[in-house]
Amino acid sequence: MHRFDTLELFVKLLSFRSVTPDDDGALTFIRDYLGDFEAAWVNKLNVKNLFLHKKFGEGPHLCFAGHIDVVPPGDGWESDPFVPKVEGDVIYARGAQDMKSGVCAFVQACRDAETFNGTLSLLLTSDEEGEAKHGTVEVLRYLKARDFLPDYAIVAEPTCEKVFGDAIKIGRRGSINGVIEKVGKQGHAAYPEKAVNPIHKVAQVLPHMAGVDLDEGDEFFAPSKFVITDIRAGMEVTNVTPGKLKMMFNVRNNTKTTKEDIEAFVDRYFKEMNYLLTLDQSASPFMTDKNSQIVRAITASIEEVTGMTPKYSTAGGTSDARFLAEYGVDVVEFGVVNDTIHAPNERTTVKEVENLKRVFDGVISAF
Repeated sequence: MHRFDTLELFVKLLSFRSVTPDDDGALTFIRDYLGDFEAAWVNKLNVKNLFLHKKFGEGPHLCFAGHIDVVPPGDGWESDPFVPKVEGDVIYARGAQDMKSGVCAFVQACRDAETFNGTLSLLLTSDEEGEAKHGTVEVLRYLKARDFLPDYAIVAEPTCEKVFGDAIKIGRRGSINGVIEKVGKQGHAAYPEKAVNPIHKVAQVLPHMAGVDLDEGDEFFAPSKFVITDIRAGMEVTNVTPGKLKMMFNVRNNTKTTKEDIEAFVDRYFKEMNYLLTLDQSASPFMTDKNSQIVRAITASIEEVTGMTPKYSTAGGTSDARFLAEYGVDVVEFGVVNDTIHAPNERTTVKEVENLKRVFDGVISAF
């Protein structure tokens, strides 16, 4: 297949209606575009995953990872979200920031790579915006079984905050969801002494729990905060006190707070009550050492391309980088400015995508 210029490739990728988990043929296109890379499909149920690699030498294995799937476009668009609209330097389409910009940049950089001291690979999934149960995790299991896990990885999610080059992510917070069920005794509101009202019991401890920092954070992580997301009880009547209360919460935890710490925190205030706690850790926190080769290489390349020294961040939600970290891969995230992801009229600039490709060129050269 002939080489597209970066804008042509970006427009092509944005034109695929790849709403999770349907890749709409995008992964097959990328496989054909990188025809001299060895391809492996790691599909599971209705999810397609593609792993491409090319061995240049005996050095380290560097992987570029990302997702081709996008969230549904929703309402409020001023143009067709899958017919990219270019106005000057700005391009509008679903996935422009999250994250076909990143995919375009690293696909083009890998295609243009003529030499590399090791193995270059690309890990692509169509299941990141959904449940993420059959995407990157399946490819990593496949690579683990073949003793072919990468040494380093770059996930090209949009990470910059205000201008291109101002931030990279060297870690992410985890996410722990919790449900507390407090059992009381239902009764008549006129005879509160004959009932046990769980609302009154829980109200006494809320000031000590709601919005409380569970640790102090550190240089890279904000404190882990106990955030209450829902409280419900009763039958929506005024003359009956409830027999049970359910409280839901979320903790975006850093590496200093664990599930066990949260269990102890809840028990500190609920131990005198009859309660049930359920915790689910949907993502674990991680951080790549700032002195890792991948952090130093991408920082130097960003400085070369933009003249800026990026800050090291761990802010935001979760990404597939967490799965790579669980396998011991030194992973960072870097991509275009993040300010319209998942929104109507999602957009980025052509210059950002071209500069992102240049940054990845620099990383490949540095290795």
